[in-house]
Amino acid sequence: MTFENLKLIEPILRALKHEGYTTPTPIQAEAIPLVLNRRDILGCAQTGTGKTAAFAIPMIQLLSQERNSNAGKRPIKALILTPTRELAIQIDESFTSYGRHTSLRHHVIFGGVNQNSQVNALRNGLDILVATPGRLLDLMNQRHVNLDSIQFFVLDEADRMLDMGFVNDVKKVLARLPLKRQSLFFSATMPPAIIQLADTILVNPAKVSVTPVSSTVDAINQSVYFVDKKNKKNLLIEVLKGDTIDRALVFTRTKHGADKVSRDLSRAGILAEAIHGNKSQNARQKALSNFKSRQTRVLVATDIAARGIDIDDLSHVINFELPNMPESYVHRIGRTGRAGANGSAIAFCDAEEKEYLRDIQRLIGQQIPEKDNLLFPLMNHTVTKAAPRQNRSQRSNGNRNGYGRSYSNGR
Repeated sequence: MTFENLKLIEPILRALKHEGYTTPTPIQAEAIPLVLNRRDILGCAQTGTGKTAAFAIPMIQLLSQERNSNAGKRPIKALILTPTRELAIQIDESFTSYGRHTSLRHHVIFGGVNQNSQVNALRNGLDILVATPGRLLDLMNQRHVNLDSIQFFVLDEADRMLDMGFVNDVKKVLARLPLKRQSLFFSATMPPAIIQLADTILVNPAKVSVTPVSSTVDAINQSVYFVDKKNKKNLLIEVLKGDTIDRALVFTRTKHGADKVSRDLSRAGILAEAIHGNKSQNARQKALSNFKSRQTRVLVATDIAARGIDIDDLSHVINFELPNMPESYVHRIGRTGRAGANGSAIAFCDAEEKEYLRDIQRLIGQQIPEKDNLLFPLMNHTVTKAAPRQNRSQRSNGNRNGYGRSYSNGR
């Protein structure tokens, strides 16, 4: 299947060609026709599946077709609500890419920065607004945002909204939306609280489910080094020597650890920056921009700061420290190997982290191959036994917090 088969208008096809996209991902192939047919969507899909294009492309088509016959003032017609600043910015960038040959206007609003430029954009008129909950409610209370004309509402990363304590904010926004609208609801997991929230938003939704969390690792080349904690820094520098690894996203468990790893790499002559919650929004965005433009070779991040980071052609993810929740490992390495591309994930495991590694291997149903570590071997290390391979239903039922749970596609 190609994008031409999805009956997309010529300006969008031209934009997709400019981006180098010819074949839709599974969620795009399934969701785009449903959205074009004005169906509500309940999507179980995580970041990296092509989910943003699955809702952005058909929304651009429907709004641009309406826009051609409806000139004049621009009330906001579409609202995309997402939990993090980084994800909001990236969604807005997607609308820029896919809508470049249309006359639609869009803008992104989020907290942590001065609101003046955001207010000016709202005053000038928008078709599409991408927002985080806090700043949206703030500007609504100041009467800068009017949602009376909303035709499309997208709630993205619903489970993260729940995790980050935004559900009450979401409900306040929902109370201000027109009852007659098309709603699209996306979540990586479907715990009961999320299903209950979806039931209050959607009307007779079509269900779309792709890529359970435990199966995303199948397309990624994984490996693990066993190394003493004190030698992790030296091993990381060794792994990054030469030009084999073009760019790497490195994960630590703490903000302090991210700063320390970034400093150590910089001292070794490897261009690196850290991104975490203690950094200002401008500093975080600058570090991410430098990494995307390849001015910085290594981005060191914590789990929270990395939420929503979407980087094209990221070849390597390195777990400098293993997470204590196995689902976090899968989300981390899912930053590479996106949309069918090749990717590699390297883990460093010290003696205290072996239990974390066992939990990870139990979740993904496979043993991660061990790499020889002749320079900095872990003392008293013995090769671990292979974890039993699970079938898909075992993966789904055995996961904590609903991760990896499959959801019917409604066909």
